Amino acid sequence: MARPTERFGPLVHRSVRHGAILWIVGVVEFVVGMIITQLGYTGTSYSLTGNYISDLGAAHCGIYHGDIYVCSPWHDVFNVSIVLMGVLLIIGTLLLWSAFRPRAARTIGLLLLIIAGVGAIGVGLSPEDVNLTVHTASAATAFIAANLALMVLSVAMFRDTRWDGFRTFTMVMGLVGLVALVLFEEKLYGALGVGGMERLIVAPVLLWALLAGIHLARIPTYAPTTIPHAPS
Repeated sequence: MARPTERFGPLVHRSVRHGAILWIVGVVEFVVGMIITQLGYTGTSYSLTGNYISDLGAAHCGIYHGDIYVCSPWHDVFNVSIVLMGVLLIIGTLLLWSAFRPRAARTIGLLLLIIAGVGAIGVGLSPEDVNLTVHTASAATAFIAANLALMVLSVAMFRDTRWDGFRTFTMVMGLVGLVALVLFEEKLYGALGVGGMERLIVAPVLLWALLAGIHLARIPTYAPTTIPHAPS
């Protein structure tokens, strides 16, 4: 006779690996999309410190933000890449739900990531020069939700051996992003400029998702085993 299947050790369900791969693909394709779009920028050179990230997605050339000339002929590449990232983030998050222990912090943190994905989709579907209100609201949603998600998920990782070495990193990345968001809203850009400070909001989340995805993809997946009864 055998008793019900059990699992031992820091393993993950096969769906977690699939979700992790979607996270990795989403981050990589978005970064590549930004680089490609930037290479196609015309008129003036795109500045990582002087331009907003969303300037890459502007559908028309013109003066925006008061005095910044924006002209991004390959804006569709950027907009498609951020929409795709949002979709992959949402699907990937749903697939890797079981990578965290069942607790309230898991539910809140992962729901925040899903909300961030929805915000990213909104950014790509509503370029800054097409619908600034929706674009701004979507960007704010993505910024706030994503960085808060990291703070909450760092709590969800507590006493979970699958996340050894990631708890502090996750909290620090979320904290950096939130501090950068506050400075950005207060227009305290410093030497980073408006573009650099905005990237400091986004970069920690992208880096975290990439590394967390790689980490989860490397954890052995759960393979059911039948454990026989010990002799009586």
